[in-house]
Amino acid sequence: MMHETPSARKLFRGMLFYLMLLGIILLTILPFLWMISSSFKSAEAIRTIPIRWIPEHPSLEGYERVFHMQGFSFARSSMNSLVLAIVCTIVAVGSASMAAFVFAKLPFRGSNRLFGVYLATMMIPGTVTMVPNYIILRTLGLLDTYTGLVLPSLANAFGVFLMRQSMMSVSDAYMESAYLDGASLYRIFFQIMLPMVRPTLSTMILLSFMGSWNSYLWPLIVLTSTSKQTLQVVLGNMNGMYKNNEHVLMAGALLTILPILVVYLISQRYVDQGISLGGLK
Repeated sequence: MMHETPSARKLFRGMLFYLMLLGIILLTILPFLWMISSSFKSAEAIRTIPIRWIPEHPSLEGYERVFHMQGFSFARSSMNSLVLAIVCTIVAVGSASMAAFVFAKLPFRGSNRLFGVYLATMMIPGTVTMVPNYIILRTLGLLDTYTGLVLPSLANAFGVFLMRQSMMSVSDAYMESAYLDGASLYRIFFQIMLPMVRPTLSTMILLSFMGSWNSYLWPLIVLTSTSKQTLQVVLGNMNGMYKNNEHVLMAGALLTILPILVVYLISQRYVDQGISLGGLK
């Protein structure tokens, strides 16, 4: 009876690992490929059996109907989402970076305990705070306004944690040298600290932008005017309008995720590097 050598076992394990990895990749990418294929089909072609991945007669009908919806403007909602995502990203990243700088480099009495309490808010589900936030906005008269939509971005516990961990890895010698040269605290923050944590900062920008762009429930609750609705809300309304026209839904979904997909592919290396650095002390 022949015994397996260590190299044979290693080769078998490697093949098994890559086969499992290939299966996971296929399960992940197949729905996306089906969405692309369906967006270029007609309603009848989608239901054709056997399934045809490559459309026999490609059509842009789905995309045309997306841009000619009754009661909603896809282009207007796309611009609303873009502007709100940019503003929310600036607010979230700016507030998180400044708070992280204080916790990391300007310790004060009880700062660690305060940071622990602030970090504990990450354990609270976002849906739990929606009702109190809604009541606050109603009291302030900020419902159906973009200001009410942006204000919750000021509190970003995960962003503070990520930026603080990255800033703690920066040597205090840089700050001390800047102080000796007469640099102000603001100059140290903007010209020394932020450039030195650029990978983590880039990650924060990307994650905040993706979160704001993909946000659905909060804009649905706050905004009531049709002209102010975001792209995700309009896409949700399309499910009722075109429930029997899957090719229109697939075209709308593809147009919705393409911008964020392009941004992610461009900045993917910053995400990997930033999260790795943010997890180090």
